[in-house]
Amino acid sequence: MGQGAPLDPAGGPYRLGVIGDPVAHSLSPDLHQPALDQCGIPAVYERWHTTAAELVSRVESLRNLEFLGASVTVPHKIAVKDLLDDVSEAARRASAVNTIVNRGGALFGDNTDIYGFGMTVSDSLDGRTPQVAVVLGAGGAARAVVLALEAAGAREIVVFNRDVERAAQLARDLDPGPVRPLPLEEVFLARELPGADVCVNATSLGWHPGETPIALPRLDLLLAAQGRGLKTVDGLPMLIHQGARAFELWTGSPAPVETMLAAAREAQARART
Repeated sequence: MGQGAPLDPAGGPYRLGVIGDPVAHSLSPDLHQPALDQCGIPAVYERWHTTAAELVSRVESLRNLEFLGASVTVPHKIAVKDLLDDVSEAARRASAVNTIVNRGGALFGDNTDIYGFGMTVSDSLDGRTPQVAVVLGAGGAARAVVLALEAAGAREIVVFNRDVERAAQLARDLDPGPVRPLPLEEVFLARELPGADVCVNATSLGWHPGETPIALPRLDLLLAAQGRGLKTVDGLPMLIHQGARAFELWTGSPAPVETMLAAAREAQARART
């Protein structure tokens, strides 16, 4: 879906927000509010902490015409799909929605994570096709990552998850995609990572300092990856690219990507102090 008709600046005020549990850490307001302000769009972007029990009522509230839509983050990306009137083919295949658009009271769901990660992979690999990719996690974000890697031409995508059956289910859902499930254990990760072009942490772990998706007492794996010339990229480029696509879906206006990137970096710097 492309961007729709630009919003009338004389309309509004409008509301947008990020739905999740937790959302206090989310950078989305920090990158979207400056973009809205720069484009002269009378809207405020908020953090909406929403538990599983509150999800239905929260989504239903978005039908009010003051809402342009919402971002959706963990743990609601999968559950929210069934609460909407229609979803894109990308969201349907991923079984996950990260962007809700209010179309005159009807709610449309899309998955801009796929676009965002695809752009990030292309940039980090300088346009090269990834042959073997390692993905940690099997939730909604992981599905988007796998679909982006598949679209980029990856020959094999190894999906690790603590519950290997969940990774196996992802592989079945995306069949005939090139997905191979494995349990998230150090012995398997040590075997697979040195042969990978890309390694992606698609779990919610890592938001807090010192937190990793698996206990790694040595630096051998990271050094092996560096020795293969792999680049280390944090989640910011994906956040910006997927956010820019969402911005265009909500507003019908091109996203000021550089403004969003600068604002997000400033927010990250403040959080470190």
